[in-house]
Amino acid sequence: MPNSSVPTCVLSSVGHGKPSVAHGHDPDAFVEIGSLTKVLTGTLLTRLAADGVLDMDDPLEKWLPASTPGTGITLRHLADHTSGLPRLPPGLTSRTDPYRPFTDEALRALLPRLGALATAPPGERETYSNLGYAVLGAALAAADSRPYADGLRERVLVPLGVADDVAPRPPAGRPRVVPKGPFGRPSRPWTMDGAILPAGGLWATPRAAARVLTGLVVDRVLGDPAPSWQRAGELTWHNGATRGASVFAGAFPDGRWVLVHRLGGSPEETDRMGVDLLRR
Repeated sequence: MPNSSVPTCVLSSVGHGKPSVAHGHDPDAFVEIGSLTKVLTGTLLTRLAADGVLDMDDPLEKWLPASTPGTGITLRHLADHTSGLPRLPPGLTSRTDPYRPFTDEALRALLPRLGALATAPPGERETYSNLGYAVLGAALAAADSRPYADGLRERVLVPLGVADDVAPRPPAGRPRVVPKGPFGRPSRPWTMDGAILPAGGLWATPRAAARVLTGLVVDRVLGDPAPSWQRAGELTWHNGATRGASVFAGAFPDGRWVLVHRLGGSPEETDRMGVDLLRR
């Protein structure tokens, strides 16, 4: 196990999904899951499409009229990272809390400029985009006529059985764990409950994050996995990282799966650990 001093929680199909916890990382405490949030946002898109609320190939401006018209960007392009939008919103300069200024108001002000921000025509190439997922979340909220978090809870989290264990912030009275800083003090999490929430702002317990993986990819209780998931051969996976916390979730068609969450170390080590465990 790379850097075994890093607090780590592993849940997998080995041992019937029982958690393997190293150095006190509680599988029932809330943690940041970063970009693993995207698979839930993408699933909200597919559920809204299945319910006839929208079409995945709707042009963005159908649901966000303030966005640049005629870009050709569709909801599907945003979900599979082929919109041509850059990785990050412009103007993020802080290293200590980079997404704090990216509020809902900031996103609305950015919508008329999306055409100028695009670095490639939609559908031409894949470019991983947090900005694209922020825009997608706003479009889904508009189509669903309610806040993103409310639609996500009803259409995705409740059917998965994790509605009480996945949230924009840990509920009052529930334990949470965060990485420690250089002097052993808990790090202050980034502010990610604004416009960036659909791209990477959710918190969850590791046990609930594992249920997201198994419910969406292994059991497929909500249909085929959303286009948000990454694929490498037969492996379906996604990862996420925030300020010192990282997660890897992956599954094979034969039912092997693993969820690794770490409070420290590098995200690359977390990914390697997850892949290594799946290969055993």
